Amino acid sequence: MAHYRVKIKKVNMKKLLIILAVVSLIVVIVLVNLQSKREKAVKVSVENVMADDLAAIISASGEVKPKKSVNISAQIPGRVIKIAVEEGQFVQEGDFLLKLEATQYEANAERDQAYIHSLKAELIKAKAYLKRDENNLRRQKNLWDKQLISQEELDAATAQHDISKASQEATTYQIRQAQASLKSTLDNIEKTVYVAPIAGIIASLQVEEGETALVGTMNNPGTVLMTIADLSVMEVEVEVDETDVVALELGHPAEVQVDAFPDRIIAGTVTEIGSSALVKITASEESRDFKVVITLEDPPDNLKPGLSASADIITAERKGVLAVPISALISREDPNSSGRKSRDQVEGIYVVDPDSRVMFTPVQKGIMGELKIEITSGLESGQTIVVGPYSALRQLEDGVLVKPETRKESD
Repeated sequence: MAHYRVKIKKVNMKKLLIILAVVSLIVVIVLVNLQSKREKAVKVSVENVMADDLAAIISASGEVKPKKSVNISAQIPGRVIKIAVEEGQFVQEGDFLLKLEATQYEANAERDQAYIHSLKAELIKAKAYLKRDENNLRRQKNLWDKQLISQEELDAATAQHDISKASQEATTYQIRQAQASLKSTLDNIEKTVYVAPIAGIIASLQVEEGETALVGTMNNPGTVLMTIADLSVMEVEVEVDETDVVALELGHPAEVQVDAFPDRIIAGTVTEIGSSALVKITASEESRDFKVVITLEDPPDNLKPGLSASADIITAERKGVLAVPISALISREDPNSSGRKSRDQVEGIYVVDPDSRVMFTPVQKGIMGELKIEITSGLESGQTIVVGPYSALRQLEDGVLVKPETRKESD
């Protein structure tokens, strides 16, 4: 009897273990199902909308140039026989610079002068012949009136008078031609001496004594003897892309940094905007930039032409406006245009509500700063918005649960 009881206890214990195992399995399955049905939150970076100061900036690069610079080129061919200046030397307007050999031009001038003297002597002779023939024609006309000579004799006297008169006029024209040749020769002699057209620094001296200066032609440029630059007013000439130049206006302030002075920011003002594009053909496409000139207000004394420089041109400034990171602004299809074949795009920002759910809010933009953009309508100060990451912004929709993480300042 006792053995039977023990057997019954073992059977009941085995059933109890089986029941407990089945119950545990059911509990696990239920928990797994509940876990799988739980809504997953998307991790996002958030910030609070705050007022900030913004500046719209166009960045460009170029080089330093003087406002006034003169290239002195050879006007006539000749050998350089004397140079009176050195590179870097300051000269006043009218100072002697260099001289070309003038022997040939001086010889030409002497020849022209001698020819003019010869023609003047010929002119005296022609005038004498003309006076003689005028007197003869007058006498012949008197005799003709008295019927003392024939018509042929009168015609001969008239023809001789006309020849003498034409000879005098021809000699007069020859003298004028010779005088014009002499004037050109004397001008060439003057062009062998070069003086400074402006006051400034000899920025470059490109010839040596003994070299031959050549005059430029249609296909070959002439010899540039030297360059004089007036360094009293310095500029930076930069190239601005066609998409940015439309926002520029004369008078816009700029901050210029010259590579040779990395620790100094030089203030400047836009004083010239090119009206036509500088077309450049690159390997991939045709790029169009516009020349923009920035006049520097207080440049360093040792600033030199040709130095590389970069400029930040400020096209607009806003103080104390609502601003958000540019990364927060996204574009998506406008639900109001769902019936159209091509849906319009609307720009907006995802706002986080107190329940950590997001709602897409269309906004109106203002100026764009370096890292932030002005919001003129659609947001209020203090609202929490999603600013990233980009992968999370792409999958957000209205009502999605998010797990906000405040973005660090270094991000």
